[in-house]
Amino acid sequence: MKVVQAYRYALDPAPSQVEALASHCGAARFAFNWGLGLVKAALDQRAAEQSYGIPSELLTEAPWNLYALRRAWNTAKGQVAPWWAENSKEAYNTGLDGLARALKNWAASCKGKRAGKPIGFPRFKSKHRAALSCRFTTGTIRLEADRRHVTLPRLGTIRTAESTRKLARHLERGTGRIMAVTVRYEGGRWFVSFTCEIDRADRSPARSDAVVGVDLGVKNLAVLSTGEVVPNPKHHRAALRKLRKLNKELARRHGPRTPGGGKRDASARWHKTKAALGKAHARVAGQRRDGLHKLTTALAGTYGTVVVEDLNVSGMLANRSLARVIADTGMAEVRRQFTYKTTWNSGRLIVADRWFPSSKTCSACGAVKAKLPLHVRVFDCDECPLVMDRDENAARNLAALAADVAQSCGETENAPRETGRDGNRRPGGVGVRPTIGGRSAVKREPPMRGMPGRKATAA
Repeated sequence: MKVVQAYRYALDPAPSQVEALASHCGAARFAFNWGLGLVKAALDQRAAEQSYGIPSELLTEAPWNLYALRRAWNTAKGQVAPWWAENSKEAYNTGLDGLARALKNWAASCKGKRAGKPIGFPRFKSKHRAALSCRFTTGTIRLEADRRHVTLPRLGTIRTAESTRKLARHLERGTGRIMAVTVRYEGGRWFVSFTCEIDRADRSPARSDAVVGVDLGVKNLAVLSTGEVVPNPKHHRAALRKLRKLNKELARRHGPRTPGGGKRDASARWHKTKAALGKAHARVAGQRRDGLHKLTTALAGTYGTVVVEDLNVSGMLANRSLARVIADTGMAEVRRQFTYKTTWNSGRLIVADRWFPSSKTCSACGAVKAKLPLHVRVFDCDECPLVMDRDENAARNLAALAADVAQSCGETENAPRETGRDGNRRPGGVGVRPTIGGRSAVKREPPMRGMPGRKATAA
């Protein structure tokens, strides 16, 4: 199975290499801002020409795609950036490519062709706030034989803080190919990410016929249908005291803003505290990511079928009382990791409908409660003598959902593509919608406001 996979390693560059890395990332930001200024000037000129009644075919054309932006940059780089030869051409291409993608996304959002929230027109990147990142697609890119160094165009050989043996083994066996490399500054450290095409060996779960329901929560990170409880480590809560201390210390420093909102030069101690705060946040994010990867890897490698819920995480974050702890669990990240890890292990992922009453349904008799408040943590069935923790009861209902989906030939998250009734190929399986207790078992969208007769649309 060929997949596109990324390998991320921390770098340990020398001081001169740190300057070179920062220079390349700054060159990418400069190219982005230069291209954006060129596009805005062309759009203003076009609007002025339209006001004069000039025909549309004679209007000034704005460089909108990567090819046009790169051609304009190659023409003007000698005048606008005489120092351009100090960095790799890939640095400038990174900024122009980011601008081309931003313009494309904005145009698609304006035309209603892009899902999600509306996207605004691209803005200039600040030297102090923009993320330091640069991408390489051509040139000398390789892992050294000692597996502790990487070689990048114009940057030379840089030492890594960890072994690169996992990727090196694929390259030596011929089962991997490097497509692109990205260097990024994050949390006080430099990282390098290799985007590779990997030919993964076919694997199967240890218990290919077993099904597990995963109920994500706040008190416990996950409760499995097997009765196993995965506690929530609450990394952010553990680091909250340190984060508060650093935030208060940062507020006392001589920052870049005056009390009246004006600009000024920040002090060295402000920058030092700002870096310490970024490292603290990066440590929390790394701890959370490590725990979620271990959980999803273990479940995807053990069970043939994994069932999770389609949670409205953004809506749950609107609850001010629970927003912090919900964000700390990383519920959306769990589902994202399950999506590709079950595929890698030849497994199956089933995503239950957002409106499926997993917590209010009795896992023994199937009776559904009319209401079950959030503070009630024990499920007591009104029709049978079942008394059980509500999260474990929900996990059992999710596990039982797999059998009903299989019987009705329902669709799963990573099932093979099939052809729908309209003749078009639909992702995620066939177009059958299994029902359990009168409710659809796959993801749906709620009806739109103002249109009571409109049915929910299956995703």
